[in-house]
Amino acid sequence: MSNAGKNGLTYSDAGVDIDAGNLMVEKIKPAVRSTRRPGADGEIGGFGGLFDLKAAGFTDPVLVAANDGVGTKLKIAIDANRHDTVGIDLVAMCVNDLVVQGAEPLFFLDYFATGKLDPEQGAAIVLGIADGCRQAGCALIGGETAEMPGMYRDGDYDLAGFAVGAAERGQLLPSGDLAEGDVILGLTSSGVHSNGFSLVRKIVSLSGLAWDAPAPFADGKTLGEALLTPTRIYVKPLLKAIRETAGIKALAHITGGGFPDNIPRVLPDTLAAEIDLGSIPVPPVFSWLSATGGVAANEMLRTFNCGVGMIAVVAAENVAAVTDVLAGEGEVVVPLGRIVARAEGGAGTLYKGTLGL
Repeated sequence: MSNAGKNGLTYSDAGVDIDAGNLMVEKIKPAVRSTRRPGADGEIGGFGGLFDLKAAGFTDPVLVAANDGVGTKLKIAIDANRHDTVGIDLVAMCVNDLVVQGAEPLFFLDYFATGKLDPEQGAAIVLGIADGCRQAGCALIGGETAEMPGMYRDGDYDLAGFAVGAAERGQLLPSGDLAEGDVILGLTSSGVHSNGFSLVRKIVSLSGLAWDAPAPFADGKTLGEALLTPTRIYVKPLLKAIRETAGIKALAHITGGGFPDNIPRVLPDTLAAEIDLGSIPVPPVFSWLSATGGVAANEMLRTFNCGVGMIAVVAAENVAAVTDVLAGEGEVVVPLGRIVARAEGGAGTLYKGTLGL
């Protein structure tokens, strides 16, 4: 008789391996420890992560929270069998949303769900998450690993992240003094970041290229490797510019929805962003996607960052100071346009010039 009689079933017979979960926790402990910062110095393994706001140096903080996933970029990681960078994307999508509100990311928690836990794969993912946390200066204080047979096919997994940051009361962005004539600066992206990948995957299938084929737009990289380039984390340069210049009035993280959906989120109804499309240094990956998929420029701008992952609104007299700090921290800063009056019922993002696809 199978399973040693009627009552002999174990959790592992049902497809859940507790030992694999414990092995993964042991594998990731050093990486998690490497993300410690003032306010967070506990070990993972308890029922919740602790954070001490006072030890982090805040006196009267407002907390800001954000959560996100990586989307169908995960399918490329799974198909190309490369799992070491999607954790950076997971952190980036959350912490970039915190810093645009003027908040310093403090701690991060992840949720990793899979059909059958492979401790090596799981550890590679969490090492990426720890890398992203170090880049952002936040502590990885906890997470959940869920093994769910029957919910996900073997090898498939999903990720979600949750980040909390803080800003001193009265220091949140956007500030209330945005005005016509303010300058819009763009910070270049590292590539596609983590948006539009359902369209990317459709275009790749049209192209007939395999994930291990040479990337047509990136020398020396496979297609999978080039498309998995992780999302840029803008946190430390932006916090430095905010604190040292006090010149940043508003920030917008350019994610799904591109310029037309993300920039108006930080503008009052009376103002619009006028973007000079000709000033955008468009990376080759976007030209390839547009040409291979026959994707029109307007659709590109609504789906992808097209080369600009973050925008800052700055008064004209502060442009040089803000640019100097950001460039000193390794950012490539591009003057993108200016703030103009918005026509009643008009769009929050206006374009002039042509996108250099």
